[in-house]
Amino acid sequence: MSGSLLYGLRLRLARPPLLPLLASGVLQRWPRVAYSTKEENAARPIGRYPVPNKKDMPYDIVELMEEVERKTGFLPNVFKAMCHRPAEFRAFFAYYNAIMNKDTGRLSKADKELIIVATSVVNRCPYCVVAHGALHRIYSKQPALADQVIVNWKLADLSDRDLAMLEFALAVCRADNITEEHFQKLERHGFDREDAWDIGMISAFFAMSNRIAHYIDLRPNKEFYTMGRVPRGEREVEEAECA
Repeated sequence: MSGSLLYGLRLRLARPPLLPLLASGVLQRWPRVAYSTKEENAARPIGRYPVPNKKDMPYDIVELMEEVERKTGFLPNVFKAMCHRPAEFRAFFAYYNAIMNKDTGRLSKADKELIIVATSVVNRCPYCVVAHGALHRIYSKQPALADQVIVNWKLADLSDRDLAMLEFALAVCRADNITEEHFQKLERHGFDREDAWDIGMISAFFAMSNRIAHYIDLRPNKEFYTMGRVPRGEREVEEAECA
C-alpha cells in the first residue's frame, strides 16, 4: 500500500486501532456503509463458526469493524471470525499491531508481508497466503513476487538479503534447531539481533494465526485476489458488471 490505512494508528487500551489486512489507501474513498456480519456466499460460509450478530457484540469491536469497512471498502473475514471470542479478538489484534506496526527495526512493511506469505505456504494456510500476498503486492509495488514465493521461494526474484530473511523465518516456522549460524548469516546481510527477533516473532505469531485459520476453515475475501493486480478503476467496473 502506498501509505497504509494503519499508518499512525497505534494500540490504545480503551479501544483497538484499525487492524490488519486493510486494503490500499486508494480504497478509502469507496462509498461503503456500516459493517455487516452478512456472509458473502451463503452456500460457502467464511468458516466453521457462526459470525455473531452485530447487536450481540461489544460496542468497541462493532465500532472498529465499521471503521475498517468504511476505510477499506470491505471487511476482511478474519475480523468476522475472531469476533466469535471478543476477548481473544482484542488480544490477537493487539499483538498483531505490536509486531506489524512498530516504527523501529530494519523490516519494511513489504518485508513483513513476504515473511507471512512464505511461512503461511509451509503451514498450508490459504487465507494468509491470499490476504498477505495481496498486501505484499500493494506495499512492494511488485505484482508477481509474492506469487513466485508461493510457488518456490528459492527460485523467486529475491535479493540475497531477502533470501537470508526468509531462510531464518522458515527455520523458525519449521521449528528447526536455531543456531548462532542463523544469526550470523542475518548479520552478514544487515540484520541485527533485534531484527532477528522481529523476523522470528512474525513467523511464530503467524504460525499460530495459520493454525487458527486452518481449524476454523477461514476463507479469504474475494477482494484480496485482485488487490495489487487490477487497477482500482478496472476492478470497480468489473464488480459493477457482476452486481
